[in-house]
Amino acid sequence: MHDVAIYSRRVILPKEVVEATIFIQEGKIIEIRKGSLTHPIKNLVDAGNHVVMPGIIDPHVHINEPGRTEWEGFETGTLAALNGGITCIADMPLNSSPVTTTVKALKEKIESTKNKLHAKCFFWGGIVPGNEEEIEPLINAGVRGFKAFLTHSGIDDFPNVTEEDLRKAMPIIAQHHLPLLVHCELESNFDFKSGNPRSYNNYLQSRPDKWEHDAIKLMIKLCKEFNCKVHIVHLSSAQSLPLVAEAKSQNLPLTCETAPHYLYFNAENIKDGHTLFKCAPPIRNQKNIDSLWEALQSGLIDFIATDHSPCLPSMKNMETGNFMTAWGGISSLQFSLPVVWTAGRQHQATLNDICHWLCEEPAKLLRLENKNGKIETGFDADLVIWNPEEEFKITKDIIKHRHKETPYLNETLNGVIKEVYIGGQKKF
Repeated sequence: MHDVAIYSRRVILPKEVVEATIFIQEGKIIEIRKGSLTHPIKNLVDAGNHVVMPGIIDPHVHINEPGRTEWEGFETGTLAALNGGITCIADMPLNSSPVTTTVKALKEKIESTKNKLHAKCFFWGGIVPGNEEEIEPLINAGVRGFKAFLTHSGIDDFPNVTEEDLRKAMPIIAQHHLPLLVHCELESNFDFKSGNPRSYNNYLQSRPDKWEHDAIKLMIKLCKEFNCKVHIVHLSSAQSLPLVAEAKSQNLPLTCETAPHYLYFNAENIKDGHTLFKCAPPIRNQKNIDSLWEALQSGLIDFIATDHSPCLPSMKNMETGNFMTAWGGISSLQFSLPVVWTAGRQHQATLNDICHWLCEEPAKLLRLENKNGKIETGFDADLVIWNPEEEFKITKDIIKHRHKETPYLNETLNGVIKEVYIGGQKKF
């Protein structure tokens, strides 16, 4: 017996795309029957030639609730996620207020989600100077790991850590086999002469590749010393890839992600004053982007996560075009699948690649690999049906984020979401 069955000529299974019917009961996949439909099936959803794949998992999202809900919030953020085929997110410990660096703050955040979630939601704890006594209580309260910054986070209530701070925190995190997610930019003295604040190139030069390189080098050293799982978030500089390759060759517990905007946009095409493109680390040149795609294809970069980081429109300084004072963050949660697919097709990415980068590998970071991220018997029936051939244009009327300002506005993309299921229940 089953509650619902979903058929498609293109079901993405691990390592293959096949014609199949997925049978679902009580929220779980109970059977996958390969081949064409040969007889009537009760409660059948016929997806035809549309692609059926696991629900997308995005482990790098800034929802900002409570305290800065006017920036985004769980209601709008998870609705945007659902509309983008994302069935599970993990919320960062900032930019909510209070930041999630204590159990008290975590409880406030969980309370703020009530009756607002359109997708599954997990939480990261935060590491800041002096909160090492909160690490184990946060673990006991259910966080999936921890996030730290090596440079200013953008808000003063989440200060960056030093190597000394990490030496206190990492042994505790390692003992519990959880990951430490790190924003890898390490400021150093360099000869930067401040120029036109509207110039994108000026902003790009103000955050050089060396910052990422030095930070990643430090984290690899500490990863090796403490045998602590380290995850490098939003890697943007291809110059750091040899460091990652060397660490992985030594079987260190190190992983990394990049973000859609580092794969889709390039510095050459960002016009001066267009502050919607500001993020940290910055979007780099086309040669760098090509190298990131190669690293994804080889498995050197493990997966793609949005780093959805919204803010009030006024904070992007769109009227003055001042890159140096604008908020650094890009809103993209709703559009990660079509952005990655549209850009990926130019780099010979396959449907299995997309599933690997957006579903299967992110599940591992959240320790969900035995129940999410694949279409397999026994797994949660979290599924997205989409048409990879269909085009659409991003207009403000389709954006579900609280604010509609995004550098993807008016972009034409391939990949239209048709239906989304969570636990076998149609949600979109």
